[in-house]
Amino acid sequence: MSTQDKLTRIAIVNNDKCKPKRCKQECKKSCPVVRMGKLCIEVTPNDKIATISEELCIGCGICVKKCPFEGITIINLPSNLEKDTTHRYSQNSFKLHRLPTPRPGEVLGLVGTNGIGKSTALKILAGKLKPNLGRFQEPPDWTEILAHFRGSELQNYFTKILEDDLKAIIKPQYVDQIPKAVQGSVQQLLDKKDEMKNQELICQMLDLGNVRERQVQELSGGELQRFACAIVCIQKADIFMFDEPSSYLDVKQRLKAAEAIRYLIDPHKYIIVVEHDLSVLDYLSDFICCLYGVPGAYGVVTMPFSVREGINIFLDGFVPTENLRFRDVSLVFKVSETCSEEEIKRMCRYEYPKMVKTLGNFKMSVDPGTFTDSEIIVMLGENGTGKTTFIRMMAGKLQPDGGGNVPPLNISYKPQKISPKSTGTVRQLLHEKVRDAYIHPQFIADVMKPLQIDNIIDQEVRNLSGGELQRVALVLCLGKPADVYLIDEPSAYLDSEQRLVAAKVIKRFILHAKKTGFVVEHDFIMATYLADRVIVFEGLPSVETSANAPQTLLAGMNKFLQLLNITFRRDPNNFRPRINKLNSVKDSEQKKGGNYFFLED
Repeated sequence: MSTQDKLTRIAIVNNDKCKPKRCKQECKKSCPVVRMGKLCIEVTPNDKIATISEELCIGCGICVKKCPFEGITIINLPSNLEKDTTHRYSQNSFKLHRLPTPRPGEVLGLVGTNGIGKSTALKILAGKLKPNLGRFQEPPDWTEILAHFRGSELQNYFTKILEDDLKAIIKPQYVDQIPKAVQGSVQQLLDKKDEMKNQELICQMLDLGNVRERQVQELSGGELQRFACAIVCIQKADIFMFDEPSSYLDVKQRLKAAEAIRYLIDPHKYIIVVEHDLSVLDYLSDFICCLYGVPGAYGVVTMPFSVREGINIFLDGFVPTENLRFRDVSLVFKVSETCSEEEIKRMCRYEYPKMVKTLGNFKMSVDPGTFTDSEIIVMLGENGTGKTTFIRMMAGKLQPDGGGNVPPLNISYKPQKISPKSTGTVRQLLHEKVRDAYIHPQFIADVMKPLQIDNIIDQEVRNLSGGELQRVALVLCLGKPADVYLIDEPSAYLDSEQRLVAAKVIKRFILHAKKTGFVVEHDFIMATYLADRVIVFEGLPSVETSANAPQTLLAGMNKFLQLLNITFRRDPNNFRPRINKLNSVKDSEQKKGGNYFFLED
């Protein structure tokens, strides 16, 4: 058997990029199989896109190189995956191999990059999408699907879905779409869905007390997220699914949401969570399935692993059970990334004065502090403690009521909410805003390449997804020449892998350019990786708060975690921070010693 036979091929034709009416159909003309008279690539005048026959394709990749719009991808797959195909949407489109295996009474966490099939897997497990085992033309019936999963835990699971009519609820990924779908006050909607009669308890767990009278349209992102989680938790169902329950939430709310989800555990219920904040996923799950593959082309689900092992496999990029490497580099969180960090002579010292600001009923005071170049200061605090207000005062967008003036500095600011106003493509936007930077080889190597801007550079800005917009916003922010870079929540909408890449990009850029960065970040892993020093915000959110002077990472984190009453340990393999389960031996031990946070073990 030759290597050619062992490999199965996936040919992906990108709907957005393939434009047969605007090209000379180079793919078809250059294909050696077509030249031999076989119909490997077909483009008829009525077709919106080209179709490629995977059976006839020999994997030479000439069409990939010749396509002027870069609309074709050809991938060779190990043949053992072919029999594991679970679902394919249509010809030359995304393909999912295998499925995560939920177990009753335990929380299953899913981890993987965006576009790798997590939401497709959720739809199938919720019974909302019937798996077609890759046969999109003549889909199999349920007897055949059950036979396909025979001998695995999934056979029992699907049999239950078919016979007992299990009810599944999904908390949607994009909570900002909720106000378009439902009308009314929070209380009315909660009353309507309250089947478990546990509404009071859940609202208390998720801090929804003060928003119950408000209309859904008036809620902020974080409030919508907590409301969406509450709606799922108060309903009677057999399968609960949460798609990214931590976006928009601060650290404290993330842990409360995790507790609310774990409160649902019951020996007869299934709970599945997709989450990109790895420390929350770690805290939340009982076991984990990783997904790997090529985003938008194919995804493969691994067998279930223990929580620690599953997350470490994802970070390592290597699946030992399949002896397969799916990423070239493993991700490690050594906090002291650069040994020469201390040796960089910190040239400029800046000071900012004591400031006070009142906005309506909210009052905030800022202690004076100093910062130097080549330094990143991370701001830690709950939502509503004034982090964005502080950033806006530093940027000169808000004037303080009392105290001194902020030193006049050139500021580049990436706001928390990104609303695309541009009507052109990403390339036009970059050309207009950061022309000098985006053609500079150093900037391309340090910022554009790692953030994979090339893949989206010719797309229209208004068609970008949340994660793509976030990456463009980071490029725009770092591309503008400034003394101080203010970056508000760079991890929002990014998947776990992109978060680590973005953190690396920000850190390297600030260090090499000898500038200062102020970053607001709720993802713990990203915050500890970025921070040289931290500013802790404390007090009553939305009422009265204060911002401390910058402290060292260890002292600041200790103080912040003490306010939240949680402790962290470090994973010995890749040094990622892990949250201790509440009142566990380790948790009690660390609290007794006053060690809420560890730098290195």
